[in-house]
Amino acid sequence: MSARPEVGEWYRTRSGDTFEIVAVDDDDGTIEVQYFDGTVEEFDLDDWEAQRTNGDITDSEAPEDWSGSVDVETEDEAPTPNSGYESDQQMAGGLDGLDLFESPDAIS
Repeated sequence: MSARPEVGEWYRTRSGDTFEIVAVDDDDGTIEVQYFDGTVEEFDLDDWEAQRTNGDITDSEAPEDWSGSVDVETEDEAPTPNSGYESDQQMAGGLDGLDLFESPDAIS
């Protein structure tokens, strides 16, 4: 059992929910966690230590399927180079056609 929670460590509740430590605020005495389903919760450090001591929160391994907490869908991912989805067409960038040297007074 780790004496102090560290960002990136994974734990499991007695009910089987897994979560990751995402922030530790020593000044406020709080720990912010994110459950695998994406829910974020904050613990008081004293409450955290009590739950660890009585076994309500135990060490866990990171899940193999990490996408649950970040809602990544395969169709949301950009095509990888040489995946066959590229085309010869050029896509316009957000700043294409912007004259960076044009005076604001000249814009009508």
